[in-house]
Amino acid sequence: MKLSFLGAAKTVTGSAHLIEAGGKRLLVDFGMFQGSDADLIQELPCTASEIDYIVATHAHIDHTGHLPLLVKQGFEGPIYSTSATAELAAILLADSAHIQKMDTEWENKKRERQGLPPVEPLYNAQDAARTAAQFRVLDYGARLKLCDAFTIRLADAGHILGSAMVEVWVTENGVTKKVVFSGDVGNLDQPILKDPQFVREADFLLIESTYGNRIHPAAGDVKAQLARVVLSTFRQGGKVVIPAFAVGRTQEILYYLRELYAEGTFAGYEHCPVFLDSPLAIEATAIFNKFESGYYYDKEAMEVLRQGHEILNFPQLQLSISSDDSKSINGYQGSCIIISASGMCDAGRIRHHLKYHLWNSKNAVVLVGFQAEGTLGRRLLEGEKRVRILGSEIAVSATVENIDGLSAHADRNGLLRWLGGFRQKPQAIFVVHGEPAAAESFAAFLTETKGMDAFVPERGDTVDLLAPQISLTPAPPLAQTEQVTIAAVRTPKSKPKASPLLPVISLLQEIADSGQKLPKRELNELTRAVDRLWGRLQDKG
Repeated sequence: MKLSFLGAAKTVTGSAHLIEAGGKRLLVDFGMFQGSDADLIQELPCTASEIDYIVATHAHIDHTGHLPLLVKQGFEGPIYSTSATAELAAILLADSAHIQKMDTEWENKKRERQGLPPVEPLYNAQDAARTAAQFRVLDYGARLKLCDAFTIRLADAGHILGSAMVEVWVTENGVTKKVVFSGDVGNLDQPILKDPQFVREADFLLIESTYGNRIHPAAGDVKAQLARVVLSTFRQGGKVVIPAFAVGRTQEILYYLRELYAEGTFAGYEHCPVFLDSPLAIEATAIFNKFESGYYYDKEAMEVLRQGHEILNFPQLQLSISSDDSKSINGYQGSCIIISASGMCDAGRIRHHLKYHLWNSKNAVVLVGFQAEGTLGRRLLEGEKRVRILGSEIAVSATVENIDGLSAHADRNGLLRWLGGFRQKPQAIFVVHGEPAAAESFAAFLTETKGMDAFVPERGDTVDLLAPQISLTPAPPLAQTEQVTIAAVRTPKSKPKASPLLPVISLLQEIADSGQKLPKRELNELTRAVDRLWGRLQDKG
């Protein structure tokens, strides 16, 4: 009875965990890595066709984004999820396949000029469609026996529409152990969705730790903070740009904005439109509307519906579907709010809006979700004053605001509240889905203050769940293993030749270290020369 940590170990993305028992294999999530880990692909100890079952905790691409790779490589089994997750995953995976296609076409143009062979996308639209067809719906609370080795049940995680925790009863040699996967535990008092359900018992628990070392502001403070940023920006004639994930954060922001406009908070600025510039977010919002019921929605959202109001629609909302719609937004002369994907600012239409608006001190950029290490969103969050977007160097003069409370993830207190639902301590807790500082801090807190046996696994670690003493076994060096890596073609990273710029860089470093004041004219000329050089390289690329 073995548990393998294939992803989301000391990092927030790439969620993937494999249980092997009784000759069967169950995979929980198989997500895409993002940020500085974006080139990683999980390494399986078997072929894709040797996996028997998959459970998807929710639709976000860092939990589902590599599923089409498995299908492409021969996985033909069922993928269990809630009905909302199945529908959201279908549009997210189709969008991911489109991005793979566009990125590969761009890459191959460069490779052709360099005399290099072309590369293939990780998967295509047909792979994504086949993956969507393999989803099987499982309702919250329904217990399903998959085989003698595995029985599963889902509970509401309160993270995004349809998100789930997974309870797995694992049986081998007459012994049964219960393993619980928290998935992404939702933040408390989120609009629209219910709070996370409690799970009462587990022998082993895998718990996320995205904000395991942070405390969010209260929900009321979140709405007030959003109102303050919007009003102050409108008053100085600026625009508010909100990078948001298409599924979850976008709908939550729309909910708050509907309330703020309806309550008269933006009195005098009722004419200022809200542009939703993300075809994917528009599709996702339609799915949210489709599932309007007490099954997924909380009491407050249901009360809004009973009063005859729409939860995610209001007069100021304008949907931008075509590329021409998107381009026209940047020509809008008055104050407005622009919501666009992606939430970490590394892809999608949001890059164009940031390029057009970051330089203007009248504008504001509002970050509303987790920003992974290495992303443009993270660089903005950390206060960088110049960033490169779509080949151009952009000054960051706009106000950059971060609203932690709009995160869909529970903070430390929320995670502890959820842990308090267990009737007795699990035999072991594995802290996953967090950057090293957050995961290690949360594990140490559980061990030192709660008396729990908490571990922080590395990617590739395994654990024998029937061993008398629980310990993590590191993955052996790749050269000594027979692991099967999903065969997806990535652009090879060759060792760069020594650059002729190195002596120049060294000289510039000496000038910088001297501490002397630099002549403004020469400094401006140098800056322009570097910009021209970069522009030429971009044109060639």
